[in-house]
Amino acid sequence: MKVSANGKGFMWFIIILGAVSGSIIGEIAGNSISWLSILKASYSIGTQAPLVLDLKVLVLTLGLNLKINIMAIIGTVLAIILYKRY
Repeated sequence: MKVSANGKGFMWFIIILGAVSGSIIGEIAGNSISWLSILKASYSIGTQAPLVLDLKVLVLTLGLNLKINIMAIIGTVLAIILYKRY
């Protein structure tokens, strides 16, 4: 399926929605059922301390930190599959 230029924003929205919902489901399942605790284990990727640029009139703080878990990856893959199918 070819994605038009207008559909790319919607595609990214669906991918982010899949990652967030997968992460929430993983947290709920990991907290509710003890043997599913591996689903809520997350790994941080990004900067530890943000970059601060002080211009005396304006202070910019830049940083990026992603917390990835198993269910976020599964949710992202499912979102991509569903987007391509429908």
